[in-house]
Amino acid sequence: MSNTQITRPLFDQLMVPNYAPLSMIPVRGEGSRVWDQEDNEYLDLTGGIAVNALGHAHPELVDALTVQAQKLWHVSNIYTNEPALQLAQKLVDNTFAEKVFFANSGAEANEAALKLARRYAQDNFSADKTEIIAFYQGFHGRTFFTVTAGGQSTYSDGFGPKPGDITHLEYNDLTALEAAISDKTCAVILEPLQGEGGVLPICNQFAIAVRALCNKHNALMILDEVQTGMGRTGHLFAYMGLDVVPDVVTSAKALGAGFPISAMLTTTKLASCLTVGTHGTTFGGNPLACAVASKAFDLINTPEMLNGVKQKEQLLRSLLTDINQQFNVFEEIRGAGLLLGAVLNEQYQGRAKDFFLASAEQGLLVLVAGANVIRFAPALNISEDEIKLAMIKFGTAVKKVVSA
Repeated sequence: MSNTQITRPLFDQLMVPNYAPLSMIPVRGEGSRVWDQEDNEYLDLTGGIAVNALGHAHPELVDALTVQAQKLWHVSNIYTNEPALQLAQKLVDNTFAEKVFFANSGAEANEAALKLARRYAQDNFSADKTEIIAFYQGFHGRTFFTVTAGGQSTYSDGFGPKPGDITHLEYNDLTALEAAISDKTCAVILEPLQGEGGVLPICNQFAIAVRALCNKHNALMILDEVQTGMGRTGHLFAYMGLDVVPDVVTSAKALGAGFPISAMLTTTKLASCLTVGTHGTTFGGNPLACAVASKAFDLINTPEMLNGVKQKEQLLRSLLTDINQQFNVFEEIRGAGLLLGAVLNEQYQGRAKDFFLASAEQGLLVLVAGANVIRFAPALNISEDEIKLAMIKFGTAVKKVVSA
């Protein structure tokens, strides 16, 4: 194996074919730039899909990881550990939460949240209070429970009988929610900004109504902040920009700024139903992940960083608008903070991937959110000059697609 040439075709030879990665292979990164095997440089506006909140190889994160790696890697949940408690304290001190559960991915955090909702309802109300209301185009992970809660059936079809008692409604449709919710509902789960579903923001009045209806029917309001959390929208968590306080928030992606970790945040009252043995994880809260996440938390949760996200949002919106005035390809630019989506107009329906590929040819890495939205989720500390350069490259890519 040592003589095997590491190239893109090796992926097709060795890996399960559920991904279709680009032909180039990134080998190193620094800040918002990455280099491939041929030393070609790319500007990264993907942030590892909203994960690398502080870019690649941030020196303070590298140092936090290195220091912890020389002390303690893993101890299991037979014990607690100092980095986990330090990170939990920061999360509790800076949010509505009183209790924290650590896991490894957004799916696991959402799995814990949904199990918490069902358990709490069973323990405190009735055995038939099991309905979970979720929303079309939502995305909550790839475990069978969370992918079924997600409102994209193409991700959950084809695996046999699905977990039951999950109702899907149109996002931001208050009339539909009022008609559907009842005392049989144990939770409403939603993203404050649908990321995978097209970078679609929540209506503030809808969020307020969800909170009121959950209160009325003793249902938990679960906010999936896997993609919107940790400064992405210009708030530490997106709910802080809405007039609501949820019962549960899930966090992952940017929480570890590239190191796998997730968290479910909730109250003491709700957490009390997850007694010893009711839920668990082997790697959740391990010292390496928590040490990195704790440092990332300190770097992100500052007025300078969060205000900077809002300023950079305006710059990115402005430059995307300029491109659209020139080429007329977008119906709208939507989103919040540094999670923005350029929605293709009728003439370019279904062609988001074309813009994605054309951007890569220009040395620019972007994302899609479905077939009709180009998504941007750069590092929160990307410079304004890098945003300007990225949009020059994107403008060239748009021109090539339009001219083809």
